[in-house]
Amino acid sequence: MVGDAPQALIGNISLSDADSYFADRQAHGINAAWINLLCGTYTGCNASNSTFDGIAPFTTPDDISTPNPVYFQKVDDVLQLAAEHGITAFLDPAETGGFMYLLGVNGPAQDKAYGEYLANRYKNFPNIVWMMGNDFESWQTPADDALVTAIADGLRAGGDHHLMTIELNYNESLSTDDPNWASRVDINGAYSYYPTYDEVLKGYDNGPTKPVVFLEGHYDGECVGPGGCGSLIVLRRQEYWVMTSGAAGQLYGSQYWPFQSGWQTGIDSIGADQLQIMADFFGKLPWYQLVPNQDHSLVTAGYGTYDAGETGATESDDYVTAAETPDGTTAVIYLADTHTITVDLAKMSGAVTARWFDPTTGDYSAAGSFPNTGSVQFTSPADHSDGTDDWVLLLQAS
Repeated sequence: MVGDAPQALIGNISLSDADSYFADRQAHGINAAWINLLCGTYTGCNASNSTFDGIAPFTTPDDISTPNPVYFQKVDDVLQLAAEHGITAFLDPAETGGFMYLLGVNGPAQDKAYGEYLANRYKNFPNIVWMMGNDFESWQTPADDALVTAIADGLRAGGDHHLMTIELNYNESLSTDDPNWASRVDINGAYSYYPTYDEVLKGYDNGPTKPVVFLEGHYDGECVGPGGCGSLIVLRRQEYWVMTSGAAGQLYGSQYWPFQSGWQTGIDSIGADQLQIMADFFGKLPWYQLVPNQDHSLVTAGYGTYDAGETGATESDDYVTAAETPDGTTAVIYLADTHTITVDLAKMSGAVTARWFDPTTGDYSAAGSFPNTGSVQFTSPADHSDGTDDWVLLLQAS
């Protein structure tokens, strides 16, 4: 999963602009998009919760039992456009940052009926993952959690079988932190403004086993949350740490998620280009077989300091993550900054070809050929042209 987070798409742009957006993201290798079905001021839309051109989601304001056919036809059309561009919508029925009041005034019974309505309307759409929550800070309040689980239960009662996940609280959380959702979600969603490997590894190691995906962290060009801004080095660290820590994918985010003036050119950023470089790199590998090496049996020295919990800043963290295939044919090691690391090549299944991969350009350079015996030291190459110094070491056995 290589995703973007155009949360305000339904509320803030036309269908023709949505088509242009999806085409642009498809060209960047993006195959998923977080879209809020309802959009209000919390996620950059109108205070009335209507679209930019005045279409309200409900014929009676704040009555969730009165869906407006015109509004939901636009939702249908957006999903169809996304499908035409190979994009799966991570569709949030009522994001909890802004719509807890709506769920509260309607109550659990009507919220469940809303879920059943969505099931009946969308259960045959092929490109949906239900993404509940969004900065869901009050999930530990039983009454609030019951309002959101009512929608999920309504979806299932209505016969919908799409995958489901939920984003809980910032600044760091997993879907399964909430016991009420551990049995409801199919995907464990990680949320973190801190070094991403920690929360993703917690999700990877969590039982019973569910795929873990990274839902939200620092956005491209935006300064929100602790631990720094969404600079290029922060974005790359988030992305490569995620993919070497057992994730099935991730959502990138752009500062243009509300579709403010200039979004048409703003979304074509260097950050988006480097996301595509990352996707191309892992797409050429058996990424789905990569197992994070958590006991330092592959990178045995020089791996820096692991940040466990809400303490570190992505922009200054130095931890080296590594993943390998069980058959010993492929290993990927991400060096967040300049390092000399020691690698036990006996972990590989045959003679090793080592290459450095530049995550800023997508270029490879030779790092040597070795027998699969003993330990070898590797020192990362010189800084990139912008002064940053992260590199990927790719080991492949023949």
